[in-house]
Amino acid sequence: MFPSMIGTVVIAGIVGYLSERSGFTRNGILPSIIICVGGAFVFYFISLMFNLGFQSHGLNAIAASIGALVIVPTHWRR
Repeated sequence: MFPSMIGTVVIAGIVGYLSERSGFTRNGILPSIIICVGGAFVFYFISLMFNLGFQSHGLNAIAASIGALVIVPTHWRR
């Protein structure tokens, strides 16, 4: 359980960094990483509690990070 949680955080951080560098988001590097890690944590614990998601924790982390980047910034923008 613990290694998969650390892997989720690392993958979410990488997705946040790459999304900012590629121009997918314009939040800043640190806010994008924080958004990705938060979304990945929420999805990680939901997938543990309810057994939802993909079989791979890595795919869950990537999907949750991209989902959080799409939902959170567009919700707060005008």
